[in-house]
Amino acid sequence: MIVTGAAQGIGEGVARRAAAEGARVVLIDRADFVAAVAADIAAQGGEAVCAIGDLETYAGAALAAETALAAFGRIDVLVNNVGGAIRMRPFAAFEPGQIDAEIRRSLMPTLYACHAVLPAMLEQGAGVIVNVSSNATRGIRRVPYSAAKGGINGLTMSLAMEYAEAGIRVVATAPGGTSAPARKVPRNARGDTAQEQAWMAEAVEQVTTSTFVKRYGTLDEQIAPILFLASDEASYVTGSILPVAGGDLG
Repeated sequence: MIVTGAAQGIGEGVARRAAAEGARVVLIDRADFVAAVAADIAAQGGEAVCAIGDLETYAGAALAAETALAAFGRIDVLVNNVGGAIRMRPFAAFEPGQIDAEIRRSLMPTLYACHAVLPAMLEQGAGVIVNVSSNATRGIRRVPYSAAKGGINGLTMSLAMEYAEAGIRVVATAPGGTSAPARKVPRNARGDTAQEQAWMAEAVEQVTTSTFVKRYGTLDEQIAPILFLASDEASYVTGSILPVAGGDLG
């Protein structure tokens, strides 16, 4: 199993639980502390290797596939977890370069990684791709991010249709707001202005009030559906986007 964005958050949790359940895991992230996560998994008896690469480039996606093939000889599962809104602001306040950055962060890593693993999966005649989308395809203060995640939904459905007869399943989860430890590497390296913090607070309020249960989800509540979709128990599920957002379908 390849898990992208595996140094922290949902990706780290997926890698740890998958390894604990017997999966051989490749963790890839551009943050070098992903190596410590892989080492800890191995120390606890799991099979894990890591690669450090920028998944916003095709080279990073290719590195993930090459690492998995070198270590384990095949690629059975890809979990595409890289993404996340860099900034929260009204769409009219986004600069053109900021729009590009959002699409590059939240769409291109998934698009690239799907393409990079396909040759191995086609040769095997089997494989599963689980994309982590978002219910924020409907939301405020992050229109470019919403557009990127909408692209992932379209990619999921089209890729599933195109390669189902080749034995490849493609599915996605659509997480809602999720509580997690503070990020070791912030999404917006320049930090947020007071105005941006106010816009983010508006987005957080919208996310919370839009759910039926009026709270954020936990990491475990996001990890379990991803691993279910990756498993043989979901063998008749493909082309589906599973909302995991407390009732808010996005």
